[in-house]
This record gives sequence, C-alpha cells and structure tokens, in this order.
Amino acid sequence: MRVYLALISLSVIWGLTFIFIKMTVNDTGVWGMVFLRCFIGAIFLLPIFLVKIKQRTTAIPYKHLIILGIINAGIPWGFLAWSETVIMSNTTSVINALTPLFTALIGYLFFKKRLLKRQWFGILTGFFGIVILTEFQIHQLFGSNFVGIGTMVVATIFYGFGSQYFKKQLQQEDLIITITISLFVASLVGLMVAVPVEGLPQITAFDFQTLIMVLALGAIGSGVAHLLLYYMIINGTPEFAATVAISSQLQRLLQVISF
Repeated sequence: MRVYLALISLSVIWGLTFIFIKMTVNDTGVWGMVFLRCFIGAIFLLPIFLVKIKQRTTAIPYKHLIILGIINAGIPWGFLAWSETVIMSNTTSVINALTPLFTALIGYLFFKKRLLKRQWFGILTGFFGIVILTEFQIHQLFGSNFVGIGTMVVATIFYGFGSQYFKKQLQQEDLIITITISLFVASLVGLMVAVPVEGLPQITAFDFQTLIMVLALGAIGSGVAHLLLYYMIINGTPEFAATVAISSQLQRLLQVISF
C-alpha cells in the first residue's frame, strides 16, 4: 500500500515539476537549472544527512554514488530542461512515459533481467510511439532537430539505466546519504556545464514566483522526489517505479491546463 501511495505522490510532484521547469528555465538556463535544483535538494536533506553520517560505521560507496548522481540526475535532468526549451510540457511528459519501457529493456540488456511477452509488446509499442511523434521521420532524432524529442528520449534512457543501477548497487545503502551525495554530484555536473556554456544563473534577478518555483524544484522535486523514487525501487522493482511516468492522469491534466 505504501509503495502505491509513494507512486501517486511522486506522480503529482513530477507532474508539477514539468510545469515549473518550463516556467523557469529561461531564467535559470538549462544547466543552471540542474545545478540549482540538485544543490537545493542536497542542502534540503543536509541536516538529516549530517546525523546519518555521524552514525555510520561502514565505508561510503562514493564510486557508485558518483555514477548514480551523473546518470540519474545530472545528465537526464539537463536533457529534460533542454527539451523544455523547444517542446511543450505535455509533449515532454508523453515522451517521458517511455521511461518504463527503457527501464525494462535496459534491465534485460545490461542487468540480466527477464522480460515477459507483454513487456516486449510494450517496448515495441513505445518505439512505434517515438516514430509517430517524429511524424515518421525518425532521422530527426539524430539530426538538426535532435533537441526536443531526441534529448527527451535520451533522458528516459538515462532514467532507466539509473534505476537499474541503483537497484543493483545501492539498494542496501541509507537513502538519505545516497540521495544527498548523488544530488551534490549532479549539481557539480550542472555547474561544470553551465559555467562555460551559459554562465551561472543570476539568482538576484529572479522574481518572487521564479524563486519559489526553483526552491520547490530543489527541495520537493529533487530531494523528496528521489526519496519516493528510490523507496519504490527498494520495495518494488525499477520497472514499477518507472511507471510514475504514466501513472497519474492528474499529471497530464495539470500540464494541459497550464499550457
């Protein structure tokens, strides 16, 4: 029952996240958005992290946490924000619904997971959906029109790999420690790309609404959201957790109303 409550909660949070990114990315910049939301998320969890770290008696698996931060937040959240500069939020969320399909496929290809016939059918259906979204011009994903649909597809692939990687390497670790460190790593990814490419976001120039949305993206849309996501992976499967991308009609309704 708790995993389904987590699923519903995360669906609502990430439904709003698409909207908030769309409304703030022009002010923060694509990679500035990654830096801010991940850094704020890490700071939000820092007080609990400090308590947990003092109680810890075993070594921290920094290598796995660095990899997780890069593949499950730093890169995909950058590609998500990049996509939002070109396509509408409702289109972004539709493509994001491919996450369960890529999660299952990556589990099969790299993590020795077995797939049922219905999962293979779902994967084929998902790829056909990509073809339709590109108006049967699949080469757009690899050409000048890559930014938008292509970048969002790449983000879902990273999500799928990140979920499977967490399940295999880190599910026994303390969640607060895992999320705080991985978000901090992801913030460094955003910072390292933002500085040479677009410069640091001018936080002092944000209006009140933008500031509140950015804070919410960090604390709730990153910190709390990853707590819910990894809780579902630990107590279920990566494939189940990935269904957050398609589990809530409220997510789509909010996006349709907003744009």
